[in-house]
Amino acid sequence: MLNALRKLAAFCLSITLCLGLLAPGAGHADSPDQGDLEVIRRQAAAFMQTEQRLPELASLVSEENWTFTRNLIHGPMQEVGRQMLYINQRLDKSQRKEADKTARNLKQALAELDEAARLQDSDRLQRSYAAVTAGFEAYSQLIPSEPIS
Repeated sequence: MLNALRKLAAFCLSITLCLGLLAPGAGHADSPDQGDLEVIRRQAAAFMQTEQRLPELASLVSEENWTFTRNLIHGPMQEVGRQMLYINQRLDKSQRKEADKTARNLKQALAELDEAARLQDSDRLQRSYAAVTAGFEAYSQLIPSEPIS
């Protein structure tokens, strides 16, 4: 009986030690590591380059240039969804829900702008462009300016 208790105690001790060794790594799983931070920096730079095309988009919208508005959305701006996805996947878990929602709103605004240009609806085009600029601004605020190391 005493031998069985010793074996049980040794087993419990070994399980406790194993779990104790795993716990510190689990605490850091939610925060970005150095590789994640590099991906965030790279994708954020690409996102900002896309955002810098907004004045060009504004010009096309104000000229009601339906074709080139759609070309800009489907060409240079089409990667913004992928960029936000890569950033969101690597953000701290506490930031992901808001980042996902903001990214969805921006993608929806771009889709609305595309649809307005397709339908050649001037009023809808103006409203949609305002939503796109607001979406870019909102998402820019979520990107860490100096990611935590």
